[in-house]
Amino acid sequence: MTAGFGAGDGRPMGGAEPDGVSGSSAERPGPLPPRIEPHPQVGATWPGTPGGTEPTAAVPAPRTGWSAPPNSGQWSQGPAPAAVPPGQGTGAYPSAPYGAAPYAPASHGAAPYAPASHGGGYPPTGDLSSAPPFPAGQPAWPGVTPPPVRPSRRRWPVVLAALLVVALAAVAGLQAYQLDRLGDRLAATDRRLAQAQDGDGTRLDGLEKRADALEKQAGAAFNPEAVASAVLPSVFRVRAGQFTGSAFAVGKPAAGGGTNLFTNFHVVESVWEAGGREVFLERTDQRFPATIVKVDKTNDVAHLRTTGKFTGLVTAPTAVKSGQQIVVVGAPLGLEDSVTTGVVSALRAAQGGSGPAIQFDAPINPGNSGGPVINGSKQVVGIATAKARDAEGIGLAVPIKVACDGFKIC
Repeated sequence: MTAGFGAGDGRPMGGAEPDGVSGSSAERPGPLPPRIEPHPQVGATWPGTPGGTEPTAAVPAPRTGWSAPPNSGQWSQGPAPAAVPPGQGTGAYPSAPYGAAPYAPASHGAAPYAPASHGGGYPPTGDLSSAPPFPAGQPAWPGVTPPPVRPSRRRWPVVLAALLVVALAAVAGLQAYQLDRLGDRLAATDRRLAQAQDGDGTRLDGLEKRADALEKQAGAAFNPEAVASAVLPSVFRVRAGQFTGSAFAVGKPAAGGGTNLFTNFHVVESVWEAGGREVFLERTDQRFPATIVKVDKTNDVAHLRTTGKFTGLVTAPTAVKSGQQIVVVGAPLGLEDSVTTGVVSALRAAQGGSGPAIQFDAPINPGNSGGPVINGSKQVVGIATAKARDAEGIGLAVPIKVACDGFKIC
C-alpha cells in the first residue's frame, strides 16, 4: 500500500510505509523518510529477525504508563496509553504511536526506540530512592524525588588533616611566642647579671684599695712582737774572756762564706788588747766561734766573722727621727733574747772626741751593749752602746750608717 506525503516535510501522514514502492514514488530523489514502526507488544513476533524474537536493545525505551523495578534495566507493562493523533509531537520526528516523547528512528538490528535526550521522554513512575543517583550535571526526572546524595566519606580525612595542620600551626605559634618571651627574660637576666657584676667589681676594687691602705697602715703601725720575731734568730750573746755583751748578723754573707756581725769595741776590748782574736757566739745551748776582724775605737764598733751561716738583718737607709718607736734586743746581764721598747728621744751630734749618737728611752743594762736597735719596719737603725749613770730612760746607740761606712759590710 502506498502512502501520501505531506507538504514537503518528509514525514508519512499515516501508518508505516509498505515494503515495496512502485511508480513515481520509487524514482523520487533524496533520502527516504525514516521508517517508524510501532513497538511490538509482549509476545508478538518481530519482523525481520530470526524466530520473530525482539532484538536486544542497549537501553529499553521508557513508555508512558510503564514502571521499572528498582535498580533493573527492564520495564514492565502498565495500562495501555491513549492514542495520539497523527502529526502531533515535537516536530523533529513523527509522534510516537503511544503518545510518548519523540524518539530517534531505530536502525535495523538495534533497539526500535532510544530517547532523544535524557529526560526527553516520560519518566517512569514509582519510587526511585533505591535506584542509583543521576549523573552530575543531568536533570532529574520531572515530578520524581531523587534519592538523597550521601556525602562521601573521603572528605573526613581531608578535614581531619586540615584540623591537624591548624592545631600544629597553633602549637608552633604558641611555642614561638613562649621562646620569644623566654629570650626576652634571658636577655633581661643577662643585663641584671652584668650590672651586678659591674657593681661587684666596683665594690671589690674599693675593698682592694682599702685593704692596701690598711696594710700600709698596719706596716706603719708599730708591732714589737712582729719585730722581735723577725730579729731574734739573728741576735747572739758574745763571750769575750770574762766579759759578755751582744752581737747581731748584718748584711750579705761573707766573701769566703760565713756571716758578718757587729758588736761594740768595749765588749771585745780585753781580748783585742791581749792580742787575741777569738770570741764565742752563744745562743741557747749552741756555741759558735767567731773572729775579730776589725775594730773602730773612736765610734766603739767591732767587726766579727763566723763560719756559721745566719740571716743578716737589713739596715735602715735613712736616719731616725725623734719620736720614732724602736725595739732594743740583747742579753742584759747575760740574759739572751731580751726585748725592750721605747722611742727615739733625740739624735745627738759628736762631742768630745766621740761620734754622733742616738738617744732613746728604752731600758738597757750591761750586756745590751752591741745589740741592735730596730725600727717598726724591722730595720737596724743603731747599735746599743751605753746608758747614763744615776739616770733612767737615757740610752745611747751608734747610728748604723757610721758602722756601715766604716766597715763596708752592710
